Amino acid sequence: MPSIPADDAALVPSGVPGLDDILAGGYASSRAHLVEGRPGSGKTTLGLQFLLDGARRKERCLYITLSESRRELLTVAERHGWSLDGIDIYELVPPELSFDPRQQQSLVYSSDLELGETVQMVMAEVERVKPERLVFDSLSEIRLLSQGGLRYRRQVLALKNFFLLHDVTALVLDDLTSEHDDLNLHSVSHAVIRLDQLAPLYGSERRRIRVIKMRGTAFRGGYHDFVIRRGGLHVFPRLIAADHHREFEREAASSGIAELDNLLGGGLDPGTGTLMIGPSGVGKSSLALAFAFEALSRGERALVVSFDETKRVLLTRAASIGMNLAPFVKAGGLSIEQVDPADLSPGEFAGRIRDAVETGVRIVVIDSLSGYLNAMPEEQFMLLQMHELLTYLNQQGVTTILVLAQSGMVGQIASPLDLTYLSDTVVLLRFFEAGGRIRRSIATIKKRTGAHENTIRELSIDGHGLRVGEPLEQFRGVLTGVPAFEGPDSSLFSRRGDDET
Repeated sequence: MPSIPADDAALVPSGVPGLDDILAGGYASSRAHLVEGRPGSGKTTLGLQFLLDGARRKERCLYITLSESRRELLTVAERHGWSLDGIDIYELVPPELSFDPRQQQSLVYSSDLELGETVQMVMAEVERVKPERLVFDSLSEIRLLSQGGLRYRRQVLALKNFFLLHDVTALVLDDLTSEHDDLNLHSVSHAVIRLDQLAPLYGSERRRIRVIKMRGTAFRGGYHDFVIRRGGLHVFPRLIAADHHREFEREAASSGIAELDNLLGGGLDPGTGTLMIGPSGVGKSSLALAFAFEALSRGERALVVSFDETKRVLLTRAASIGMNLAPFVKAGGLSIEQVDPADLSPGEFAGRIRDAVETGVRIVVIDSLSGYLNAMPEEQFMLLQMHELLTYLNQQGVTTILVLAQSGMVGQIASPLDLTYLSDTVVLLRFFEAGGRIRRSIATIKKRTGAHENTIRELSIDGHGLRVGEPLEQFRGVLTGVPAFEGPDSSLFSRRGDDET
C-alpha cells in the first residue's frame, strides 16, 4: 500500500473566531466538509471567512458558485468590510441572473448543461486554479440536475474523490432543499457541520452551530451559539468548566465595611459565587457595587454585567451613594456591559464574561439573574448554563456576585428560580417596618467556605454609602417583613437622619 504523508489531514484554520475550538483545531486538510443549513443561516459567510483566512496565508483559494453571482458575493464581502482580492471566483449561474456582458470572469449557464458537463467544468476549473482551499456553493443545483438519488450520490462521490486527489481542503455547502438526501451526504463527507437559525417569539433571531460528524477528531459536540455581525461569524463555544483551571490566592475580599465583613465571616472568598437575593429596591445592586468598588480601589479589575440598568443610570446611582466609578471606567479597570436580553444568546453572554476573565478581571457582578432568565426562557437549561459559568469562574479564582430580584416587597415573597444550591454564599435582604419607617435588613444565610454570623442586621443606604448596624436582637420575624418589636428602638438607625446612629 502507498505510504500516507505525515501531514495528511493536518489541521487547517477555519478563519471563524471560536470555531477552531469546537473543531479541535480546524478543518482536516485535503478533505471535503459538508456545511448544511437553511437559506440565511450563514453558510456563505462561513465559506468566505475560510477562504479569506487562506488568502491571508498566501494560499490559492477558489469559490465555485452555482447559486449566487459574483456581484452578490462581492456585495456580501463589502458589507462585512472584506476584500476578495486573491480569491478566484468561478460562477455558474442561470442567464436571468447575469445581464452584464462586461463581466471578466468565465460565465457558464448551468441550466443549459447536463449534469456531467457541469461537474466536468468544475473539475476543469479546479485543475486550472490548483487551489488549496475551495468552497462549493451549493449542492442543491447538483441535486436538481441529478434527478435521482443514486446519480446524485455518484456525482458527490466523484467530486469528493477529485478534491482528495488534488489535495484540496473543501467546504461543500448545502441549503437542505431536500432533507431526505441528508444521509447520502453525511456518509460520504469527512465532516458534517450544521447551522441553524431560530426565531423566538420576541427579540432577534438566535443562531447555533453543531458539528455532527468529524472523522478521527475529538470535536466538541452539541449546540454552540454564534452571531453574524459586520466582520462575519463569531462562534461562542459552549463553556465546559472542567477544561479551565488555574491557581490563585485565596485571601478574602473585603467590602470596605467592617460590620458587613463580620457578617460574612471576613468577606467574600475568591473562587466563590455569592447570591444576593431580595425584593426590588432593597439594596442588592448597591451591596454588590460596594464589593466591586473596594476591589477597584485595591487595583483589581472588575466587570459589571447589567441587564436592568443603563450604564449612565448605574454610574449615577453609584455616585449618589459615595461610589464614584467613572474614573475606574475611564482608566479601564471597570468594564460595564449593558446587555439586552432580547438580543443576547446565552452562549454570547458566557463568551463575554470569559473574555473579560482572560484579560484579568477578578470580580464579576451579574445584575440581575432575572434579566438573564429572560435571555434563557427554558429554566432547566438556564440552571445548567449558570452551573457551568459559576464553576468556570470559581476555578479561575474570580469573586462572582449574582443579584436576584424576588417578586413582592413585604410579606409573602417568591423567587423566579432557585439558585441557592449553586451559590457558595447567600445574602438575604428584606424590607421591614419599625417605628413608622421602612427599613432594610441583611443576613448571611449560607457560606460554604467558612463560618459566618447568624445575626440579622439593619442595612442603611445614603449619600455616604452603605452602613450595617448592630444585630436586631429586639425584633422577631424580621425576615418575614412583618416583625414583632420586643425592645427599645435604640439599636436602630436614628429617625432624624441617616448620618446619625
